[in-house]
Amino acid sequence: MPRPPRIFIAGASHHVYQRGHNRSDIFAADSDYRRFLWQARKSMTDNGVDAHAFALMRNHYHFVVTPQTKNSLPDAMQDLLGEYTTYFNRKYSRSGTLWNDRYRAKSIEDEQYWLNCVRYVEANPVEAGIVITPESYRWTSYRVHAAGEPSEWLVLHPLYLRLGKTPFQRQTAYRALWSSDPVPDWCPPGV
Repeated sequence: MPRPPRIFIAGASHHVYQRGHNRSDIFAADSDYRRFLWQARKSMTDNGVDAHAFALMRNHYHFVVTPQTKNSLPDAMQDLLGEYTTYFNRKYSRSGTLWNDRYRAKSIEDEQYWLNCVRYVEANPVEAGIVITPESYRWTSYRVHAAGEPSEWLVLHPLYLRLGKTPFQRQTAYRALWSSDPVPDWCPPGV
């Protein structure tokens, strides 16, 4: 039986995530992380998806995105995952699927949930014990939000922009979110 189509609402943010097949690595070298981000930027930009946050972990990834049309996200993800699988299989002389299942996309329905979701995504390396502080891990968007590191492709979400009138105020407010409560334990099982 075919899988039912997923419905995406244009302008609504989503938490997108996916693991490697059998929890295997999807990144084996720094060049793989760079290639995945390059392809994500291209696929999302070409297909009308605003990317706001990301975290790339050894065996999975997370994005917080806002598609501009109902087909933007499926088209972008098909392009990204297909191109990256071809690259990875060719580079490592392998064949077959790289992914555990199709990607998950959880709709983000309110403002507090959006901020918590971005915080959760960027906290992945800290929660996994890879680094002690989020700014120490280079494969997330944390430094864009907390320190103003330039990004050529991430789109600052209106909720982030409302954290302050100036970049300094926004960055200060964003860092304060990290110093308050621990990251909420609301992530879907298996992520």
